[in-house]
Amino acid sequence: MSALWPALGGEWFAGFAWPWLLLALPLPWLARRLLPTARSASAALKVPYGARLDAIAGGGGLARGGHASWWLWLAWLLLCVAAARPQQLGEAVQPPQTGRDLMLAVDLSGSMGEEDMTLGNAIVDRLTAAKAVIADFLDRREGDRVGLLVFGQKAYALAPLTLDRESVRQQLRDSVVGLAGRETAIGDAIGLAVKRLRTQPAGQRVLILLTDGVSNAGQLEPVKAAELARDNGVRVHTIAFGGEGGEVSVFGFRLPAPGGDDSMDEATLKRIADITGGRAFRARDTAELAGIYAEINRLEPVQRPGERVQPRLERYPWPLAAALLCGLLGFVLPRGGARMRLRQGGTT
Repeated sequence: MSALWPALGGEWFAGFAWPWLLLALPLPWLARRLLPTARSASAALKVPYGARLDAIAGGGGLARGGHASWWLWLAWLLLCVAAARPQQLGEAVQPPQTGRDLMLAVDLSGSMGEEDMTLGNAIVDRLTAAKAVIADFLDRREGDRVGLLVFGQKAYALAPLTLDRESVRQQLRDSVVGLAGRETAIGDAIGLAVKRLRTQPAGQRVLILLTDGVSNAGQLEPVKAAELARDNGVRVHTIAFGGEGGEVSVFGFRLPAPGGDDSMDEATLKRIADITGGRAFRARDTAELAGIYAEINRLEPVQRPGERVQPRLERYPWPLAAALLCGLLGFVLPRGGARMRLRQGGTT
């Protein structure tokens, strides 16, 4: 018997979604007891074989509580059970595992519009090259919750932490140079990322900051911002992105130009990474940038296996079908019994 119990639902019956509807079970009985009997002032219908019909009704009709009434009572019981929505526990499922909470910070200052990058066979600006590489990076971060913020003179959050990487990609695609101002506020960008990440589970808060310049705007100093990130458990990877500064593009030709790397503060970016436990990278072209994001992608995510859950499956069609069958039997059986008694009475 114990072996049959799971098959009958003993181990996976999940109860009723609306159990309060079972209170309707005694309604027919209460109506019969409490409501007054309907009386008619018209004369009763006179039919032949009256005594014989009375005998038939007394033997099993609904008014006397025969077998047919029990079928109808059972149908009402099953209707109430169906209305209460019985549910079954399905097989346990394991939600997909998730990885880190990643914030991407992208520099939109004026210098990101400098055309010193190659994408395919075309010369493009730094932001266009960064967008292409970051889009490919997003494709590889399945399971991570990714957010996007941009910064220039000020820092703005364009996308909150989300599993919807397509929305992040769309926000990145719509970003343009100068959207947040022409200057560079690295400290404010880190501070905003910390604000977004500090409420997330510890040990998996990561910021990837890409810039091509020196912090020259904002209210928060980059080093102070790095200390704030460290205190909140946010690890910052910094990427210094830009050409050597020794060439410019004129009508598609690369010509020497002064400047070198003086416009990029690699030392500060490295210090930010060191303070927060991250890594500092330098990308001089699109290929190097792609390699850096590939290396970041190889970071082992902190596995957060989802809790195993059992879905609830609706099983109200079963008692509903049984109620229909019982109702049909309740209406068919009295007629069949009455015909049989009429035949018996006619032969006597």
